[in-house]
Amino acid sequence: MRTFTMDDIPVLYEDKHIIVVNKPQNLSSQADASGDADLLTILKQHIKERDGKPGNVYLALLHRLDRVTGGVMVFAKNDKSAARLSEAIRNDEVTKKYLTVVLGKPKRPEGKLVNFLKKNASTNVVYVSSEATPGVKRAELDYRLLASAGGVVSLLEIGLVTGRSHQIRVQMAAQGLPVFGDVKYGGDRLAKGHNIALWAFYLEFVHPVTGDTMRFVSYPPEDKEPWVKFNLEEYIEPYKKRKEI
Repeated sequence: MRTFTMDDIPVLYEDKHIIVVNKPQNLSSQADASGDADLLTILKQHIKERDGKPGNVYLALLHRLDRVTGGVMVFAKNDKSAARLSEAIRNDEVTKKYLTVVLGKPKRPEGKLVNFLKKNASTNVVYVSSEATPGVKRAELDYRLLASAGGVVSLLEIGLVTGRSHQIRVQMAAQGLPVFGDVKYGGDRLAKGHNIALWAFYLEFVHPVTGDTMRFVSYPPEDKEPWVKFNLEEYIEPYKKRKEI
């Protein structure tokens, strides 16, 4: 298992209130049962050592990315910022967009997927179930087809309406469109040895103290398979010019 340090974690923005970083793939957002290094702990230790802070460092995890998913995340550095950003997330005032490459091509160029998901805690596998199943959670996302490479793999933009564990991976697999490289949900065909093709590329929110609109764009590893098959700049650069949430 690879060991991660701050050298692997690009800081996109930081002030007294928040820190925005690029989470590497295969790094957990927070500590889990594996005991592996995690992003939250690495960041807290970095701030503690850099700033010479005694005791514990306050850093709030506001949202999560799956271990295998890379991309933009924001953390709050004090309780006021944490409370305001958490409320913004609850009120759907934070915009998060993902890019993914799936095996195959959607029948429709865009659409909405609604499923009910159940998690098996012992295997950490999520599956689609009926609404009547006890313990299910409603999952909703919007997708848009950006490009397809011969119908073998396709680049999609995903907007999450809900935030469920493994949501994008499970919902796309249920459509017969597993995420490239996703061994757990059937996306390892043609993709053995590659990272999963799922990336949180865009994050937009109102700064909890200044009130400024903050926009962050992150490119997936565009020189790696399967991203190299697509002109990512064409689809990502327009997000740098957005004016409103």
